[in-house]
Amino acid sequence: MDRFGDLDIFARVVAAGSMSQAGRETGLSPAVISKRIRRLEERLGVRLLQRTTRQLSLTEAGQGFHERVVGILSAIEEAESEAGQGAAEARGLLRISAPTSFGRLHIAPFMQRFLDAHPAVSLDMTLTDAFVDIIGEGYDLAIRIADLGDSSLIARRLAPAHRVLCAAPSYLARAGKPQGLGDLGDHALLIHNGSEWRLEGPEGPATVRITSRLRTNSSEVVREAVLAGGGIALRSTWDVGPELKSGALVRVLPQYGSSARLGVHALYPSRRHVEQKLRVFIEFLQALYGPTPYWDAGLDL
Repeated sequence: MDRFGDLDIFARVVAAGSMSQAGRETGLSPAVISKRIRRLEERLGVRLLQRTTRQLSLTEAGQGFHERVVGILSAIEEAESEAGQGAAEARGLLRISAPTSFGRLHIAPFMQRFLDAHPAVSLDMTLTDAFVDIIGEGYDLAIRIADLGDSSLIARRLAPAHRVLCAAPSYLARAGKPQGLGDLGDHALLIHNGSEWRLEGPEGPATVRITSRLRTNSSEVVREAVLAGGGIALRSTWDVGPELKSGALVRVLPQYGSSARLGVHALYPSRRHVEQKLRVFIEFLQALYGPTPYWDAGLDL
């Protein structure tokens, strides 16, 4: 604890710019402050501060050490904050954005369970397939199903997300079953918001260019079209899992699917000072879905 105290005093001296000011903030005399800094320097074997009659300044070694110390103290503060929040009641309004179909199928049915468990929390959930500006539009959390790249936002993986090629038996009886990616050019392919599928298979990544007679910005339109026997689609198992299990849809070219990096993620602006209402909501979804989400149960993936 003495070592931690010395680090805290060192950081306070640097922030205050003088030992006397740091002493006033900590309730210690300048002589005690000076002794603690000297003890720290002796233990490290380097001089951290240049002392003049008017000011203090960091040495080169002190500059690097100070940066590390601030990070350590910040991490300790964050850990204490998280521990304290663990005992606090979640409360307040939680603003959430989620994809339309996923939110309707896999969030909305469980919201009353969450609200019953956390009576001091209120939810404001917007369903949209657009990637909202979480910070600019004032959301606490956004659910995204993606292979996430670099971002200033913090992402927590809630569940894996699998996409498979599938079609209705009536379509395959009429058009035949493709035996390889090269055969897809002879089939009706259904897609929304794009012109290609990016797949992974035995040979690695593969791209299928698509020309479709049906154009739509709605994933749900594609879903209804593939169920009606309109062609082959690349669909998420969270969306068509029941139809795959019942036989209303069957997999096509099962050796191909989406990237293993694809997942259902919770995105929020900052790791620091995560409010308890946000923390418990993320933990609720993680427990609900798990590493093998209920929609994938019974599927050969």
